[in-house]
Amino acid sequence: MTVPHPERVDTTPAGAAARVPARRPSPWQGQGAVVAVVALGGGIGATLRYDAARLWPAEAGGFPWTTFWVNVTGCAVIGVLMVVITDVRSAHRLVRPFFGTGVLGGFTTFSTYAVDVQKLVDAGHPRTALAYLAATLLAALAAVTLAVTAARYALVRRRS
Repeated sequence: MTVPHPERVDTTPAGAAARVPARRPSPWQGQGAVVAVVALGGGIGATLRYDAARLWPAEAGGFPWTTFWVNVTGCAVIGVLMVVITDVRSAHRLVRPFFGTGVLGGFTTFSTYAVDVQKLVDAGHPRTALAYLAATLLAALAAVTLAVTAARYALVRRRS
């Protein structure tokens, strides 16, 4: 006679100790709160970015100023946030995922940046696309660097 599910049949000889396979912890174990705050923050940040795009829409074929300034501003805020939660005070373990990854990650946007570049190229404005590509990268890096430097400078002045 055949057994429908042979992997479920106990083949351990009588009296022998059965070997129980080690149970691996789930990769999600303990991460539910982090995932939840990132999702919540991401929704807030994306809504803010969407609202900015609705308030200040870009002209077709023109430089996408709204996305540019959203990304630059978001990078500056990320710089200040990282100084505050690493140099000023120890923050709750969910602050960084909520604000840094969630809100600011949802607010700043690589996907809209890439879509804007593609739209400019497709509309026959490759120079504007290249300028936007380079200007966003340089301005975002400058913004985070200046924000970190200014926040640390303000921190030193406050402590002295």
